[in-house]
Amino acid sequence: MSTETPIRPETRPEARNPRGFADRRGPDLVAERRLVARVSEVYERWGFEPLETGAFEYADALGKFLPDADRPNEGVFALQDDDDQWMALRYDLTAPLARFAAQSWETLPKPFRRYAFGPVWRNEKPGPGRFREFVQCDADTVGSDRPEADAEIIAMAGEGLRAAGLDAGQAVIKVSNRKLFDGLFEAGGVEDAGQKLTALRAIDKFERLGWGGVAALLGEGRLDESGDYTKGAGLPPAVIATVEAFLASAGTQGLTRAETLDAVARAGGLGETGERALNELAAVDAALNVMGVGQDAARFDPTIVRGLEYYTGVVFEADLLLETTDDKGRAVRFGSIGGGGRYDDLVARFTGERLPATGFSFGVSRLASALKAAGRGAGGGVRGPVVVIVFSDADMRHYLDAVSELRNAGIAAELYLGRAGMKAQMKYADRRGAPAAVILGGDEIAAGQVTVKDLDAGRALAAGVTDNEAWKSERPGQRVVARSELVATVQTIVAGPRTAS
Repeated sequence: MSTETPIRPETRPEARNPRGFADRRGPDLVAERRLVARVSEVYERWGFEPLETGAFEYADALGKFLPDADRPNEGVFALQDDDDQWMALRYDLTAPLARFAAQSWETLPKPFRRYAFGPVWRNEKPGPGRFREFVQCDADTVGSDRPEADAEIIAMAGEGLRAAGLDAGQAVIKVSNRKLFDGLFEAGGVEDAGQKLTALRAIDKFERLGWGGVAALLGEGRLDESGDYTKGAGLPPAVIATVEAFLASAGTQGLTRAETLDAVARAGGLGETGERALNELAAVDAALNVMGVGQDAARFDPTIVRGLEYYTGVVFEADLLLETTDDKGRAVRFGSIGGGGRYDDLVARFTGERLPATGFSFGVSRLASALKAAGRGAGGGVRGPVVVIVFSDADMRHYLDAVSELRNAGIAAELYLGRAGMKAQMKYADRRGAPAAVILGGDEIAAGQVTVKDLDAGRALAAGVTDNEAWKSERPGQRVVARSELVATVQTIVAGPRTAS
């Protein structure tokens, strides 16, 4: 008789995960890990070394680059250490790099080229496809002010997208320069930093809101469909008109990068700072041409500004063009799957001396979700282990020997350790995505044989069989072989193409 005291219903916690924090199982995790591995291989081939920093940084080291507020944990998850200093989970991988570079600069090779990957956290309102915890994979060059450094990051990002599984024409990297807008603001007499930042964040919504929505945010403000009101930047009407002409100047599809720069230059109103930005972009274009980056793979788009405050020059954003649908077959647009740019002032927050830097970040979780929505996720390429079926405790040594033999041959395998019958075990193997099930009943053991059920072949044949009796008589994908041939037989199945269940 049990002496344990049962837990009363009123004291049981509700099993739930916090909003914006997702539970992920095998296929989704494998998809992300494969993306990270493939992109990291590209980063290393381009000469970037790995770096790992802690999940927490001091809040003042992270900086206030997410939405401003009076409390230190706005936009981040923060807590006080035992010495009363505020720590926060990192909201990206760039701010920790700036802290590390400032702390270690004397001992680092210069320029310092590093890549990093891992989870980041943002205390923001979650929504469809928008999480509070997600994975990024970055590469950055710290210590070079050459436009070729920006061009190299852009070219490498394109190669990373291809390594992640995107074909030509399924993504484009859009490039611009924050100094173009600095020049517009200077020429229009806009000096307030907060006003300029609000305007840049409004322009960053151009593709989603169109000019009407952006114009409202550049002016007094905008009331959205939900009834929420967003206060605008309050720019003078003349400056808003200049921004409109600027954005329209390069709106023609099919322009080359050089033609886009010419169109922007003709729009005028850029001032001296804006002219320098055009020269920087022209140098980036020249380097991209030498590296063979096509006009359709990377193009100039003056509407790209990036939302974070710390960008100072060239900025870029990877836009997914691949057609994607949700689980109901409705078209879904993912848009940006990564981005980055130049941030020459970020390290200076620690040292007081400007240190140029540029980098790119893949949104690994977002890209994996997009590939899955396009039918390109890991579900069709991730296999579970071969499952060894258990019939009798008395024959356990035979099952253990078989599963060990498979594992020693490099085959993922598991011994079923529940207490269900064979039918339930076969269903278990199917749900696990097992390529094969190994059957060692008493007859097989006595005859020195083993039955191997090719579950992949069975799934393929099942899709075309309508007669249940015919299915039972044909016993598709099942073969009886000598016990000594177990490994070779399973290796043949595992090496074959997988059929999605």
